[in-house]
Amino acid sequence: MPDVAEGVKGILGQWMSTDDATRELATRFPACMTGRNLYVIPFCMGPLGSPLSRIGVQVTDFSYVVLSMRVMTRVSPQVWDSIRVGEEFIKCVHSVGCPRPEQKPLVNSWPCNPEKILVTHFPDERLIMSYGSGYGGNSLLGKKCFALRIASRLAKEEGWLAEHMLIMSVVNPEGEERFIAAAFPSACGKTNMAMLQPTLPGWKVHCIGDDIAWMRFDSDGRLRAINPEAGFFGVAPGTNTKTNPMAVATYQKNTIFTNVGKTDDGGIFWEGMEKDVDQSIGMTTWLGQKWKIGDEGRCAHPNSRFCAPASQCPIIHPKWQDPEGVVIDAIIFGGRRPQGVPLVMEAFSWEHGVLMGAALKSEATAAAEFRGKQIMHDPMAMRPFMGYNFGHYLQHWLNLQDNPEHVLPKVFHVNWFRLDDQTGKFLWPGFGENIRVLDWICRRINGEKDLTRESAIGLLPAPGSINLEGLGPVDMEQLMSVPKDYWTEDMQETLQFLQQQVGRDLPNVVAHEVHQQIQRVNEIGISEKSVLSESVASKSVTSESSISESGISKSDISESVIAKKTTSESGASDSGISESGISESGISESIV
Repeated sequence: MPDVAEGVKGILGQWMSTDDATRELATRFPACMTGRNLYVIPFCMGPLGSPLSRIGVQVTDFSYVVLSMRVMTRVSPQVWDSIRVGEEFIKCVHSVGCPRPEQKPLVNSWPCNPEKILVTHFPDERLIMSYGSGYGGNSLLGKKCFALRIASRLAKEEGWLAEHMLIMSVVNPEGEERFIAAAFPSACGKTNMAMLQPTLPGWKVHCIGDDIAWMRFDSDGRLRAINPEAGFFGVAPGTNTKTNPMAVATYQKNTIFTNVGKTDDGGIFWEGMEKDVDQSIGMTTWLGQKWKIGDEGRCAHPNSRFCAPASQCPIIHPKWQDPEGVVIDAIIFGGRRPQGVPLVMEAFSWEHGVLMGAALKSEATAAAEFRGKQIMHDPMAMRPFMGYNFGHYLQHWLNLQDNPEHVLPKVFHVNWFRLDDQTGKFLWPGFGENIRVLDWICRRINGEKDLTRESAIGLLPAPGSINLEGLGPVDMEQLMSVPKDYWTEDMQETLQFLQQQVGRDLPNVVAHEVHQQIQRVNEIGISEKSVLSESVASKSVTSESSISESGISKSDISESVIAKKTTSESGASDSGISESGISESGISESIV
């Protein structure tokens, strides 16, 4: 785990000794499946036979997990053949912790043991053990547990990346295709962006994946990515025919819905579908209570989900199962930032791009364990999913540039959610109009000149460089502004976060980037152009130098096996199915 400051609770992974974890597990797992069916699931993360894919075996006592894993992974007997010839596999053990006969009545037939939830990861043993929860990433162990936490550790050891990112292709009217990976915190629009419907004539978007990307450099130095999953585990509320028509088309069949409302005529409902259903129809909430539109409370849980096969997506890319993967041209970070953060900016360099990811923040959502609207740190959109020391993780990203053969993607940051300072309304229309920003990004990938202007925090679009034709009035000046007071406070808060949460494990290069950006922000309004030119030019810093200006220096610490006990902070409840309101990002923050 990182070098967390004394008295500060670390949020970039939690640790428990293997002895303590073993003792805790021993109080839970013996006889936990008594009277229940045991299911054994051989599965592959990624296309079968791909050099980028990995295999696993999960045992569980919950049929919901079996059905969902068949959607989200490639369940196949071929996995046994791979194991017979010695291929490494990840061992996944899961129980809802409800031996039969049940000791208390189930609510809505949902078995769980929320008082004793424990989700543990043992990277050295390639082992995951999850107890007490039947929901999402806590039970579908191929998802966040395997595909991010364990996989990120494998990626560090083997020189690749396992990231919380969508993968999409963008094709311009001339037929030129670019592939983009984008990291947003949970429920910040990854699925909407992956299935974007362009409003500009002649543009096309295809989806490869909406949540996780595994990326490795090929023999030509190009970064190739696969989607290790086979389905979409999408956030339901807010998904409708306007915000994401492709998702709606995808879940029309062969789909599992969790914690949504039900209409009296047998349909489904969640908040955001009001215009898609009869306003007078009766409904049943996710808690089994009678409800109709206009009543108090919510019909669906804020983190309710649909689990649908990716193959059913009308715009799934023909190469989505290509074992070689697709070449990534750009990496985008983004989150919900209602104030101060421009619509789009490009990193000055790979190092500056790593800082962009490390400083990623977003307004809290229902998929996170925080409640209420507050800006929270979610570095690289991996805060709940880190499988090892975050300082070492950042250094791993930096090390990718050490190989001169590597063709590194350009790095960008986007913010669809900035609000007007006066009206409080969104400054940017979002959804399909985001193709206008992707158009600018694609032209930057192609090396087009005169598209940018320097700012203290990155390269911003030059006036007139984003195509606004037919869009109507947009306050681009406010949308692209970089308020000095806001960014002075933001960067000081970012520095404090990194000092407290990463400390001596923060790479010197990232500490240098923090200091340089603070200096550039301080110079806003003085002689910004000359300061930017000087600071962007001076990028080299030795790995051994101490950065006294930022108060951060580097010191190695040893890694530990991770395994973590969840607590009441994870949001667990003893009300049966309401336990499934725990999101994979909520419980999993307490991993180790």
